[in-house]
Amino acid sequence: MLLPLKLICDPKKIRRDGSTLIYIQYCFSAERRTLLNTEISIPATFWNKKKLCISKDLPVVHGDATGLNEDLKRMYRIAEDIISYAIRNKIEDVGNFVKKIFHPHFNTHTLESLKAAIIVESFKQKEINKDLFFQIDEYIESKKRKVCKGMLGVYGQLKGRLRAFESFRKRPITFDCMDYNFYDDFIEFLTFHYEHKRRQEVHYGLKVNTIGQTIKQFRIFIKDRVRRKIIAPIDLTDFKISEEEADAIYLSHEEIGKIYRTDLSAHPYLAVYRDLFVLACLTGLRFSDLSILTPDDLRNDLLYKKQEKSEHWVVIPLRKEAKIIFSKQFKEKIPKLTNPEFNRHIKTIGKLAGINERIRFSYKKGNKNIEVVKPKYEWITSHTARRSFCTNEFLAGTPVKLVMKISGHKKEIHFYKYIRITPEEAAQKIKELWEERGGMEMFRTELNAV
Repeated sequence: MLLPLKLICDPKKIRRDGSTLIYIQYCFSAERRTLLNTEISIPATFWNKKKLCISKDLPVVHGDATGLNEDLKRMYRIAEDIISYAIRNKIEDVGNFVKKIFHPHFNTHTLESLKAAIIVESFKQKEINKDLFFQIDEYIESKKRKVCKGMLGVYGQLKGRLRAFESFRKRPITFDCMDYNFYDDFIEFLTFHYEHKRRQEVHYGLKVNTIGQTIKQFRIFIKDRVRRKIIAPIDLTDFKISEEEADAIYLSHEEIGKIYRTDLSAHPYLAVYRDLFVLACLTGLRFSDLSILTPDDLRNDLLYKKQEKSEHWVVIPLRKEAKIIFSKQFKEKIPKLTNPEFNRHIKTIGKLAGINERIRFSYKKGNKNIEVVKPKYEWITSHTARRSFCTNEFLAGTPVKLVMKISGHKKEIHFYKYIRITPEEAAQKIKELWEERGGMEMFRTELNAV
């Protein structure tokens, strides 16, 4: 039987002594492969890529080429025997089985021993628990070391919304029911019936973008389970991710300055929230990164931070005010704050600063447009600081690529979603660009002639 086995010696994987290990590579599927360590290592230049063997001119100090090649052939046959045994015994995960069993001096006659039989049983396909919520818990567990805490919270929200939908529809949600009818009913539930609390008030229904993010994470979860062969493939073509332009404000440099200079002597407990918010406005940091700053992050007037969400390093220059806040107010450490309390207090600070322009926003709920009018300070959240930084730098003419280096955005399409300017500001920006290029007149010669 011809097996997908191959001897390899990767010249890129050089050890400290200058040698490279030789492996037996087993490709047990189109996407999955495993490497079996032969424990033989040579300088990569003496590996014959065409014949897949050690060159005869290998210096004696590294061993006898003929003897080493015989050892490689012997180990290759060991790998073949183990794989053939696994296939005969209908072991599902052959790659992991071979990885566990193989070693350079393995005696294939022991394959029929009791110990081997026990290992075989452990690798045979077991009945998979296909309960939806069990699988979501497994999915979350597998992500704990790969994503930030905020994303784990997003997965938890997905689970909670599916639990609520199951209770609402009064019958279990299974992987078998994932069709367009399920999707349509789930969207309607999230839009009109899902119950959630904002402080002490109960609200029904989520906004379009929140629903879209729920469907997005649900699709990712389903695809993960399919890739792991836990469930059969599910057609998610009709599971559309809804989206609308987010209603969000930004604060101009003038408004940020008003907040920075606000007299809080009557409310001293608010000073820490005010200073942190201004620092975020001047650096573009997310709350998750802002709340874990340490004195060591500041070096030579530059802030070095690995973003928790994307694990991407950013280097941020500090304006004078930002440096004062960081160096003096938080010389020891940033106090522990929660996002909800932070959002609550910065609204109060915005009110005290007189950021009270009436702002009207609208959003869709089903086929209806819902309009909400509130003072601008009521729209302020921790994320307003990040949007303010990006928008103010954009309006000031800072090249987008440079702003993205600081904000950590990898794609311009995502960056531009953060820009919040009014039609008047856009028109004024174009006017300034025209004047920089030579003035407002375009047909100067012709008009003068007339």
